[in-house]
Amino acid sequence: MQTEQFVSAPSPRDVDLTKWAIFLDLDGTLLDIAASPDSVLVPKRLIETLGALRLRTDGALAVLSGRDLRSIDRLLHPLLITAGGEHGAVLRLPDGEIRDAAAGTTVPMDWRQIIHAAAADWPGVLIEEKKHSVALHYRANPDLGASVLALLETFVARDPSFEILPALMARELRHRSINKGVALGRIMGVVPFKGRLPLFIGDDVTDEDAIRAAQEMGGIGLRVPEAFAGEPVRVRGWLAQLAELDVGE
Repeated sequence: MQTEQFVSAPSPRDVDLTKWAIFLDLDGTLLDIAASPDSVLVPKRLIETLGALRLRTDGALAVLSGRDLRSIDRLLHPLLITAGGEHGAVLRLPDGEIRDAAAGTTVPMDWRQIIHAAAADWPGVLIEEKKHSVALHYRANPDLGASVLALLETFVARDPSFEILPALMARELRHRSINKGVALGRIMGVVPFKGRLPLFIGDDVTDEDAIRAAQEMGGIGLRVPEAFAGEPVRVRGWLAQLAELDVGE
């Protein structure tokens, strides 16, 4: 199928929500980047916007995030929506079913112990433990970025089925079989997503797989830096228009 590269977001009035399924990244897309994953702020209108969009799409709304499901649910409370946590390693389908990636895709416990031991000597480095992957954030001490990368490279050298994801002031170790594109495809196979066209919005290199997957399915993949000037507030405003709400923070 011929795909089209979208740089600008389509006008909300041109998006028929009976035909589209909406997929959204969280940090850097819906939420402004913060000093640490736990210090992000959820704008007061975001929950209302997502709730309205879920109704207008008959439930074809999903979040695909590097965060785990528990963190997604905490941030979006009281909404409990279709989601792919840990870049799609754990899926919650529309009927509430949880699908977990295979056990062999989990970062081994001995690797995790080595990471914790090393980080004990790295002031300002935050370890984000997930069921399947491990992320190291060094925003508080950027000089340690090279050391973090060097350590994670030793694990990939041992087992090339794992890879290092670059992120803003962070690196994450995950299995190569897990990505947001695979997650998007699996969710698109179930009702109410099935038969629609996917529209995905993301901001980071970890979102590129989902952008490609959406385009390959005849849908739209939007990058926040290009389509929304790199500003999540613009994403939120566009979504509010899509949900037919007054634009606001």
